[in-house]
Amino acid sequence: MTVDTRNTIRFLLNHRPVELSSVSPVQTLLDFLRLDRNLRGTKEGCAEGDCGACTVLVGRLLDGRLKYETVNACIRFVGSLDGCHVVTVDCLATSGGPLHPVQQAMVDTHASQCGFCTPGFVMSLYGLWMENPKPSVTEIEKALQGNLCRCTGYAAIIRAAEAISTIGDLGRDPLVLEREAIGQKLAALKDGKRVVIGEGAERFVLPATVDDLAEIYEAEPAARIVAGSTDVGLWVTKLMRNISPVVHLGHLDELRRITVDEAGITLGAGVSYTESFPVITGHFPQLTELWNRIGGEQVRNMGTIGGNIANGSPIGDTPPALIALGASVVLRKGKQQRIVPLESFFIEYGKQDRHPGEFVEAVRIPFLNENARYAVYKITKRLDEDISAVCGAFHLTFDANGKVAGAVIAYGGMAGTPKRAENAEAALNGAEWNEATIEAAMDALGADYTPLTDWRASADYRLLVAKNLLRRFYLETQGAEPVRLDRKIKLAV
Repeated sequence: MTVDTRNTIRFLLNHRPVELSSVSPVQTLLDFLRLDRNLRGTKEGCAEGDCGACTVLVGRLLDGRLKYETVNACIRFVGSLDGCHVVTVDCLATSGGPLHPVQQAMVDTHASQCGFCTPGFVMSLYGLWMENPKPSVTEIEKALQGNLCRCTGYAAIIRAAEAISTIGDLGRDPLVLEREAIGQKLAALKDGKRVVIGEGAERFVLPATVDDLAEIYEAEPAARIVAGSTDVGLWVTKLMRNISPVVHLGHLDELRRITVDEAGITLGAGVSYTESFPVITGHFPQLTELWNRIGGEQVRNMGTIGGNIANGSPIGDTPPALIALGASVVLRKGKQQRIVPLESFFIEYGKQDRHPGEFVEAVRIPFLNENARYAVYKITKRLDEDISAVCGAFHLTFDANGKVAGAVIAYGGMAGTPKRAENAEAALNGAEWNEATIEAAMDALGADYTPLTDWRASADYRLLVAKNLLRRFYLETQGAEPVRLDRKIKLAV
C-alpha cells in the first residue's frame, strides 16, 4: 500500500499554530511547554500522571465534533498531538486583563494556598465547566480525582467549582465562541498522510489509516505501539527507557469506533475509558463504580481499553471484568484477523497470545443473559486513583430450579495474569446457590491461586479478600445491601 508521507507534526498551541520537524520520540508535552515554549504555568509534580499539576486541555476532532479533554502533560508525548489543540493555563487570562472565571472563582473562595497545584485544578475545572456548567458535588469530585492538593482539603476547591457559573457566562468563553473556527483549522490539518519524524530507531510514526498501521507494524514488529501512554509514559519518565521506534495510534478515528448490535458491544482498541463510559455503563451498570475508579479523569481521557488489555498487566482494571463477561479480542496482522477469547489471550506474566507484528484491533463484549447475575469489585488502599490490590469479577447463570448453570469467576492481582478461578467455578457449577456451596467455592480458591506479597498487599490478605469478595457477591444476590464507600473517606474496605 502506497501512502503520502509528511515529515512534520502540526497542531495548535493556545492561539498559535505549531509545526515541528524535529521531535524526540520520548519528548513529553510538559517538557515541550516548559523548556521549548517557556510556558511555565503547567507544573511538574509526580511525572507519572497522578498529581494533576501538569493538567492541560487537548481538543481533537472525532466524527466532526471538537471535544476538549483534560490530560496529563507529563506523560503525553508531543508526537501524539498532530491535529490537536493544546490549551494551557497561560492563555486563560490576557496580560493586564481580568482573570478567567475559573481563576476568579478560585480566588474568591480562597481555594489556593501554596499554589503549586492550582494551575492543574484550574484546567480540570475549566474542562468540567465547558461540559457541565452547573455540576453536582459528585460530578465535581469525579472531575478532580486526578488532581492532588496537600493544603486546602478540597472543600474550597469544590466551592470554586460551584461558583464559576455565577462569575462567568459559558456562552462568552473563548473556546466556545471560537469552537467552529478552531474546528475548521484542525480539520484542515488532517490531510490523511502518514507522518514520519526522525530516522532509524530514533523515530516515531503516525499511520495514515488502520490498514497503514497494519502494514507498518507487520514490517517492523519491534516498534512500540502507543495509544494513551498512561503506562508507557512512565517507562520514559520513571524508568528512563528508550521506547523508540514508536507508532502512535491515538489519532486513528477507525480505532475509536463503538458498535452496538444485538450480540453485544464492539470497542475499537483506541476507545478511551471516557468514550466508552456511557455505552459500557448503559448496558452493564454493574461496571459504573469500576469505570469511575480507573485512574483520574485525565487518565480516563487518555487511557484506552485496548491498551489496558494489550499491556497484559496482572492488575489491569478491565481484564477481570471483561473475562467474566466472556469478551474476546480481535487481533490483526497485516490483512489477517483472528479472534481470541480474552481469558486465553493472557499466557503468563509479560506474555500474551500475540504474534510478532500483530496488534489488538478491537474488543468484543457479549451482553448478559436475562437470568445472569454479575458484579465486579476493586480493592485498593485509597478509593480514588489507585491501582488494584485485588479485583474480582463474578458472572453466574441459573437454571429453572435455581441451581448454578454456569459460573465464571476472574481475578486480577492474584496471579501473573488476570486468571479464572477454575476450581471455585467447578464447586459452583450444578450446585444449589446457598451458604454451603459458597463455603466450598471459597475453600477452592486456595487451589486456584498462589498470590504474591508486595507493597500493595500480602499474599494472605489477597487470598482472604478474594474469598470475601465471593461471599459478598453471594450476599448481594440474596438481597443484602451492597457496600458503598463514603467518598469523603479516602479508604477502600
